[in-house]
Amino acid sequence: MAGPDLVKTVVYTINNILQQEKYKAALAVVKGFRNGAVLKDKLRAIVKATYQHSRNLAYFVFTYKGLQALQERIQGKSLPSQSFFAACLGGWLVFGENNNINSQINMYLLSRILFALSRLAVEKGIVPQPKRDPFPLFATLVWGIVLWLFEYHPHTLQPSLQSSMNYLYHDSNVWHDISDFLVYNKPRTVAPK
Repeated sequence: MAGPDLVKTVVYTINNILQQEKYKAALAVVKGFRNGAVLKDKLRAIVKATYQHSRNLAYFVFTYKGLQALQERIQGKSLPSQSFFAACLGGWLVFGENNNINSQINMYLLSRILFALSRLAVEKGIVPQPKRDPFPLFATLVWGIVLWLFEYHPHTLQPSLQSSMNYLYHDSNVWHDISDFLVYNKPRTVAPK
């Protein structure tokens, strides 16, 4: 079994390597990978967000289906506009408050809507059928634009996205020793005695 001197020597050697400028770029890549793979301890926030998300969906479904049934009863038949108006009112009532959960849900839906409208435009002949799969170009532009915005106009991005990107792309450039390179993202502060 390795003795304490061997462990100290290994830790000293690793910390020495971590301080060398010539390895900084490669080590930043490794720490960035580590930051992408580590799950933060945010269980309480996740549970709260999950509850708010499911509650809002339940309220929305209740509102949407209720308004659709009411319109159908009043108009005597089902019309395509009823779905739109019921969803608009439900969206305004349930998802109209600007908070983190509603923002995430609305942005998620916007991305799905844009995909669906693109497909509908092709289906209706408004846009010609692509000769190749457009998804690689889409992914290229999405990631290129979001990282350009993050690096040069971060204030334009949603705070939670800014925070995640800081963690992945900027925090991975900073470390002091093996503890904040591999175990913790930032140096641990010792509580005052």
